[in-house]
Amino acid sequence: MLLLAPMEGLLDHTLRDALTRVGGVDRCVSEFIRVTGTLLPDRVFTRIVPELLSSGRTRAGVPVRPQLLGSDAACLAENAGRLAELGSPGIDLNFGCPAKVVNRHGGGAMLLQDPELVQRIVAAVRRAVPSHIPVSAKMRLGYDDDLRAEECAQAIADAGADELVVHARTKAHGYKPPAYWERIAAIRAVVNLPVIANGEIWTLQDAQRCREASGCDALMLGRGMVADPGLALAIRGEARGIGWAALLPLMAEFWRLVATRVEPRHRAGRLKQWLNYLRRRYPQAQAAYDELRTINDPRVIGERLFARQEGDA
Repeated sequence: MLLLAPMEGLLDHTLRDALTRVGGVDRCVSEFIRVTGTLLPDRVFTRIVPELLSSGRTRAGVPVRPQLLGSDAACLAENAGRLAELGSPGIDLNFGCPAKVVNRHGGGAMLLQDPELVQRIVAAVRRAVPSHIPVSAKMRLGYDDDLRAEECAQAIADAGADELVVHARTKAHGYKPPAYWERIAAIRAVVNLPVIANGEIWTLQDAQRCREASGCDALMLGRGMVADPGLALAIRGEARGIGWAALLPLMAEFWRLVATRVEPRHRAGRLKQWLNYLRRRYPQAQAAYDELRTINDPRVIGERLFARQEGDA
């Protein structure tokens, strides 16, 4: 099983749409929905996870599991219950976000310092949603260190979670390589639920080494999939990847969706952000990034990159 990771500020509905169209992804997890003491209105859920308006799936038919972030167990449970009523295909809980603003307010990876609270949150959410709706969690190895990783994972399992994704770094590690995949193997040894490995999987070779070190067959792909949209297909052995000519129409559709959902002054940044990742894999993306780097007018960008697709392909 291959999952598409939640990535705040990057992997939103527009990019999920494009990447799941490529193929190879079994399920997505949304960027986090922050819960801070109240039942959120439906419009907040559907703004962050518009797939809820389409049976919880992307246009390619891939289910999207909304992710909740917060520290108030009762409030998280109430919002999870509402998501279930809206037809969510599952609920995911964030115990891994390393952002300072999130951690200052007691959310994300900060919670890994309090396994008992982690357990109360998972248990409350599990009770709040029907038994047929899976509840999963995503955690890092810890906050400043990984000394309580197994304890936190056991708390999540004991509370009734159906699945656990482990990002094989602590909050202190941030996103610096390497990822400590072997620590996931130690976590797997103490919990009785499916564990999915995440972190620093950029290539097919990385995926193979991660599977060997972690013992996990299931993987969650994040920045590696953004940089190489054909990565999931390559890991499955279904294709070597996707060429630039095949990627251009998907980028054009991504740009169209950005134009419908993003304020004009931010649109250029969204495309450049993706191109910045793509240039790791595609020389053509490097050329496009160089050409568009100083351009912020959406009309000019559309003309430069997409009006001549056939010639560029």
